Amino acid sequence: MEAAASLRSPQILYRTRRFGPRYSIFGAHRMGFLSFESKPHLGFKGHIPIQLSNYGPQRLGARRSIVRAASSSFMEDSSRIAPLQLESPVGQFLSQILVNHPHLLPAAVEQQLEQLQTNREAEMNKEEPAPSGADIVLYRRIAEVKANDRERTLEEILYTLVIQKFVEADVSLVPAISQSDPSGRVDQWSSQDEKLEKLHSSEAYEMIKNHLALILGQRLGDSNSVAPISKLKVGQVYAASVMYGYFLKRVDQRFQLEKSMKILPWGSEEEESAIKQAILDESRPSAPIELTHPEASSWSSSSFNHDGFGNGMKSRRLRSYVMSFDSDTLQRYATIRSTEAFNIIDKHNEALFGRPEIVFTPEGTIDSSKDELIKISFAGLRRLILEAVTFGSFLWDVESYVDSRYHFVTN
Repeated sequence: MEAAASLRSPQILYRTRRFGPRYSIFGAHRMGFLSFESKPHLGFKGHIPIQLSNYGPQRLGARRSIVRAASSSFMEDSSRIAPLQLESPVGQFLSQILVNHPHLLPAAVEQQLEQLQTNREAEMNKEEPAPSGADIVLYRRIAEVKANDRERTLEEILYTLVIQKFVEADVSLVPAISQSDPSGRVDQWSSQDEKLEKLHSSEAYEMIKNHLALILGQRLGDSNSVAPISKLKVGQVYAASVMYGYFLKRVDQRFQLEKSMKILPWGSEEEESAIKQAILDESRPSAPIELTHPEASSWSSSSFNHDGFGNGMKSRRLRSYVMSFDSDTLQRYATIRSTEAFNIIDKHNEALFGRPEIVFTPEGTIDSSKDELIKISFAGLRRLILEAVTFGSFLWDVESYVDSRYHFVTN
């Protein structure tokens, strides 16, 4: 259990409806696991897929057994590349394209986004008679169903594009965590660390290494040891790392742009020294700004003098750049911009770790005696964290791409 204790529990967002459509890795003030809310199964209408002979509807006279066999085969194929199985017709269609004809996916996504835009404009321009009486409730329910349908479709488009980026990088996602191995270990997947590392800029990867060191501590270099660890805590670490990857890609993208334009906030050694001194002052325990993400606790003066962020000019400059933000800018960059993106983190985490059974004590803390323990090596944990950070980085990319074609992110 001492080994398990080295996996430090990050404080992440405790999701409730009162947070509204935006979510932040720095916004939590209490400990909790991402809640996975069940949603009603809604039908899908109005989205016309690309006409490919292999994906046309079955003839009415075809046997149901053939349809079941084809569906089962498709689910098995798609489960090999992602733990989350998509449910909507558009999601299943795009998954099938990704599995069998990945080169056609960009065109398929473009068509679905155009259809979403067309449907949205049609609804905005449609003039309906003012309902009266009981019809008001019906009209509101119809509008709610359509809105939920669009949101789920958009989520599954985003998720498919994230998985496509992993496929293009030749990186296999970790399958759903289960106790299928006779030894009880869950990390029987192959190592993809080197491939995952290359997907980030050198400056960003230096910060990712510090993120790994913060969570794994002295076990970072211990690849062979296996420890029983709370499945709930591993899920929390994964979700927090996804959000950290989203944040890191966002700030690194701005950093790389300003560096290429030579407009970084420091232009001389004196300015950089002043920024560094300001960071040291802000990172002391008496600093007025309290950040709840696990990275925040490590942003202290010691990290500039030892390995970690201070190891090398590149990581220090990116770190200095981030810490030069005022509190409002830092909070904005640490925020998940859309409900759809946050829902993807929810659903992917649930597909990977299952729906947790959380029991609270009378004091309001999580009852750890109900935790399910899984056996996992520290090399396996490192692999999980690297994948999660990369997932968050890809999520930022595809969210920006889709928003440029179908605007849904609130400024």
